[in-house]
Amino acid sequence: MTVPTGRGTLAAPASTGEALARLHRWLVAGAAVGVLAFLCLPVLIVIPMSFSNSNSLRFPPEGFSMRWYVQVFTDERWLLAMRTSLLLAALSSTLALVLGSFAAYGITRGRFPGKQLLQSNFISPLIIPSVVIAVALYFALAKVGLLGSFAGLLLGHTLLGVPYVVLIMGVAIRSFDIRIEQVAFTLGASWFTMFRRVLVPNLLPSTAAAWIFAFVTSFDEVVITTFVAGTHETVPKRMFNDLVLQVNPSITAIATLLIAVSVGLMALAAGLVQRGRRRLGTPPVN
Repeated sequence: MTVPTGRGTLAAPASTGEALARLHRWLVAGAAVGVLAFLCLPVLIVIPMSFSNSNSLRFPPEGFSMRWYVQVFTDERWLLAMRTSLLLAALSSTLALVLGSFAAYGITRGRFPGKQLLQSNFISPLIIPSVVIAVALYFALAKVGLLGSFAGLLLGHTLLGVPYVVLIMGVAIRSFDIRIEQVAFTLGASWFTMFRRVLVPNLLPSTAAAWIFAFVTSFDEVVITTFVAGTHETVPKRMFNDLVLQVNPSITAIATLLIAVSVGLMALAAGLVQRGRRRLGTPPVN
């Protein structure tokens, strides 16, 4: 709105309500940034320490060097741990995606007694402490002879990834128009054909985001791995074992790599979730 004057027009001052709303947005944004900084700063301190030329952990670093990254990528044990972590995360997240997607569809579209209880059961690994799940897996895998095997470790990591898949795919399936599925059925498609050729292609961004969440969960897991892995060594387990013996600065280098991979994948997953919401016509979450 403008106010005419003899020399032209002047912008009218913003109303009190608009000023208060703008102030409220700035306060909320400032509080969010403050909380984020409080949570991230202790972790981000590791990054400059990984480029230190000192033989011990010091902050701020006395000088710049890439020696610890060179040491990590020339150490056969670290390379083997990386290969194990990547293979385990890829397999467990894929298995979790398949199982979790079918479970999410059944829970979302199904109508049966105990539906909420079943959904709570799928989400329970997010609530129960990891050490409790690790102890339970330890005894269960020992009973069937899989304790210390790669297959047992794969089952444990799949168990951790399924809840994320159920949550993300459940929201995506709920946002998908069920009438499109019904049209596919009336045209003669079987349920599996509809799921493979109609539902999954339309939910592809959410499917990719669910896989990434399960991948990151597996890649960063250490508690369950310590209990059931046996001689199999992942990157987090190797870090934990090395810290028990000595504080080696090479730990900061591998920790920085884990931070970069996790942050990059989670940012990609968030973008895919937003894209999936726009694709399904669901308002994006700000």
